[in-house]
Amino acid sequence: MFSLYDHIGLTYDTTRKADPEITRRLRKHLQVPNHHEVLDIACGTGNYTVSLEKSGLEMTGCDISQEMLNKAKRKSNSVQWDQANVNQLPYERDTFDGIACIMSIHHFDQLLTPFQEAYRVLKKGRFVIFTAAPEQMNCYWLNEYFPKAMEDSAKQMPTFSLVNKKLKEAGFRIIGHETFLVQPDLQDFFLYSGKYDPKMYLDETVRSGISTFSNLASPEEVEEGCQRLREDIRTNKIDEVISRYSSNHGDYVFVIAEKKI
Repeated sequence: MFSLYDHIGLTYDTTRKADPEITRRLRKHLQVPNHHEVLDIACGTGNYTVSLEKSGLEMTGCDISQEMLNKAKRKSNSVQWDQANVNQLPYERDTFDGIACIMSIHHFDQLLTPFQEAYRVLKKGRFVIFTAAPEQMNCYWLNEYFPKAMEDSAKQMPTFSLVNKKLKEAGFRIIGHETFLVQPDLQDFFLYSGKYDPKMYLDETVRSGISTFSNLASPEEVEEGCQRLREDIRTNKIDEVISRYSSNHGDYVFVIAEKKI
């Protein structure tokens, strides 16, 4: 994990920005008043950490990658930035009023220990996870062009049922799930952000900030897939491809869990 995110971190902020709508929903689901302390686990370069801070929260961000944190520290001097492993968080019990984890749980080697650590350092309140489940990813039209990479990417994503199970084992109560549909004006270029802008995936800079392409896809598959995608965009066949991939699962999901005293 160190090498993966140190590598991605070199160009990550070129394409990855905090999306205002995702930030708004994170803040809504956290249900934490202004000036209360919230932890962003596996915060990366801190885009959402800083965005949540600007919304009025006292933020701490932790990540295993020093390269990611180096970029994060340039964005805010008032956020506390800590290098930390999710399996052993460097905080006292009952420290935070809320915890967020955005697009990161699929990189954990297992879920139970990080969830137990989140439960330990949370006073009481909510743990909000933003992620994608394989049930959702299997319906991305990207499967048409990058099938092996998408298969491998979906396999590393925890299922809805597994996330729920491990949260409950850690002591949390599941409040609910809220699906998220990618919109054309999405500002954070994660995996399916080009749902309505296929040509985005032809940009190597965009792909370099997406772990499915930078870590899982072979150069041969990327080259072949981009050639096919470019041709389908040129002939407008892409519209027919996109129409075949629809789902009632949503594109991403907020998982909202709660610790009660």
